[in-house]
Amino acid sequence: MTWANGMNLTLPPKVTPRAFARLAEINADATEGKALRVAVSGGGCSGFQYEIKLDEPTADDLVLEGDGQKVLVDSVSLPFLTNATIDFSEELIGARFVINNPNATSSCGCGTSFSI
Repeated sequence: MTWANGMNLTLPPKVTPRAFARLAEINADATEGKALRVAVSGGGCSGFQYEIKLDEPTADDLVLEGDGQKVLVDSVSLPFLTNATIDFSEELIGARFVINNPNATSSCGCGTSFSI
Protein backbone atom coordinates (compact mmCIF):
# COMPACT_ATOMS: atom_id res chain seq x y z
CA MET A 1 0.00 0.00 0.00
CA THR A 2 1.27 3.49 -0.77
CA TRP A 3 0.36 7.05 0.11
CA ALA A 4 -0.97 9.32 -2.63
CA ASN A 5 2.50 10.86 -2.96
CA GLY A 6 4.01 7.44 -3.77
CA MET A 7 5.63 6.80 -0.38
CA ASN A 8 5.22 3.29 1.03
CA LEU A 9 2.79 2.86 3.90
CA THR A 10 3.86 0.27 6.43
CA LEU A 11 0.91 -1.21 8.28
CA PRO A 12 2.08 -2.57 11.62
CA PRO A 13 1.28 -6.14 12.59
CA LYS A 14 -1.86 -6.80 14.59
CA VAL A 15 -1.97 -8.82 17.80
CA THR A 16 -5.08 -10.85 18.55
CA PRO A 17 -6.81 -10.66 21.94
CA ARG A 18 -6.02 -14.37 22.34
CA ALA A 19 -2.26 -13.66 22.01
CA PHE A 20 -2.42 -10.82 24.54
CA ALA A 21 -4.43 -13.03 26.92
CA ARG A 22 -1.86 -15.84 26.70
CA LEU A 23 0.98 -13.37 27.32
CA ALA A 24 -0.92 -12.13 30.38
CA GLU A 25 -1.16 -15.75 31.63
CA ILE A 26 2.59 -16.20 31.13
CA ASN A 27 3.35 -13.00 33.03
CA ALA A 28 0.81 -13.63 35.82
CA ASP A 29 3.29 -15.62 37.92
CA ALA A 30 6.31 -13.46 37.10
CA THR A 31 7.57 -10.90 39.57
CA GLU A 32 8.27 -8.58 36.65
CA GLY A 33 6.35 -9.17 33.42
CA LYS A 34 8.17 -9.20 30.11
CA ALA A 35 7.09 -8.25 26.62
CA LEU A 36 6.81 -10.72 23.76
CA ARG A 37 9.40 -9.98 21.07
CA VAL A 38 8.59 -11.03 17.51
CA ALA A 39 11.55 -10.71 15.16
CA VAL A 40 12.60 -11.93 11.71
CA SER A 41 16.09 -13.16 10.92
CA GLY A 42 17.77 -14.87 7.99
CA GLY A 43 17.85 -18.65 8.05
CA GLY A 44 15.44 -21.49 8.51
CA CYS A 45 14.47 -23.90 5.79
CA SER A 46 12.63 -21.25 3.74
CA GLY A 47 15.03 -18.28 3.92
CA PHE A 48 13.71 -16.28 6.88
CA GLN A 49 12.63 -17.39 10.31
CA TYR A 50 10.57 -15.96 13.14
CA GLU A 51 12.13 -15.51 16.56
CA ILE A 52 9.63 -15.27 19.39
CA LYS A 53 10.85 -14.71 22.95
CA LEU A 54 10.24 -12.77 26.14
CA ASP A 55 12.32 -9.60 26.22
CA GLU A 56 12.64 -5.98 27.32
CA PRO A 57 11.84 -3.06 24.96
CA THR A 58 14.63 -1.13 23.22
CA ALA A 59 14.61 2.36 21.73
CA ASP A 60 13.90 1.26 18.13
CA ASP A 61 11.01 -1.12 18.93
CA LEU A 62 7.45 -0.73 17.79
CA VAL A 63 5.40 -1.47 20.92
CA LEU A 64 1.94 -2.98 20.45
CA GLU A 65 -0.12 -2.94 23.65
CA GLY A 66 -3.27 -4.72 24.77
CA ASP A 67 -4.68 -6.36 27.90
CA GLY A 68 -1.90 -4.69 29.91
CA GLN A 69 0.72 -6.55 27.84
CA LYS A 70 3.29 -5.52 25.23
CA VAL A 71 4.44 -7.09 21.98
CA LEU A 72 7.69 -5.74 20.49
CA VAL A 73 8.83 -5.59 16.87
CA ASP A 74 12.26 -4.15 16.03
CA SER A 75 12.68 -1.71 13.13
CA VAL A 76 14.58 -4.23 10.97
CA SER A 77 11.85 -6.88 11.30
CA LEU A 78 8.93 -4.50 10.83
CA PRO A 79 8.91 -4.45 6.99
CA PHE A 80 8.75 -8.26 6.95
CA LEU A 81 5.76 -8.20 9.31
CA THR A 82 3.73 -5.49 7.57
CA ASN A 83 0.02 -6.24 8.07
CA ALA A 84 0.79 -9.62 9.70
CA THR A 85 -1.26 -11.03 12.56
CA ILE A 86 0.34 -12.36 15.74
CA ASP A 87 -1.91 -14.96 17.33
CA PHE A 88 -1.84 -17.81 19.85
CA SER A 89 -2.90 -21.26 18.71
CA GLU A 90 -3.77 -24.35 20.72
CA GLU A 91 -3.85 -27.50 18.59
CA LEU A 92 -3.33 -31.20 19.09
CA ILE A 93 0.35 -30.80 18.17
CA GLY A 94 0.85 -28.12 20.82
CA ALA A 95 0.20 -24.54 21.82
CA ARG A 96 2.29 -21.69 20.43
CA PHE A 97 2.36 -18.12 19.22
CA VAL A 98 1.86 -18.05 15.44
CA ILE A 99 2.39 -15.42 12.75
CA ASN A 100 -0.09 -15.13 9.88
CA ASN A 101 1.99 -13.18 7.38
CA PRO A 102 0.46 -11.99 4.08
CA ASN A 103 3.97 -11.08 2.84
CA ALA A 104 5.19 -14.69 2.90
CA THR A 105 5.03 -16.43 -0.46
CA SER A 106 5.69 -19.81 1.14
CA SER A 107 6.42 -21.26 4.55
CA CYS A 108 7.62 -24.50 6.06
CA GLY A 109 5.43 -27.03 7.81
CA CYS A 110 6.50 -25.95 11.29
CA GLY A 111 5.39 -22.36 10.66
CA THR A 112 8.59 -20.75 11.92
CA SER A 113 10.29 -20.33 8.55
CA PHE A 114 9.08 -18.46 5.45
CA SER A 115 10.16 -16.89 2.17
CA ILE A 116 9.21 -13.63 0.47
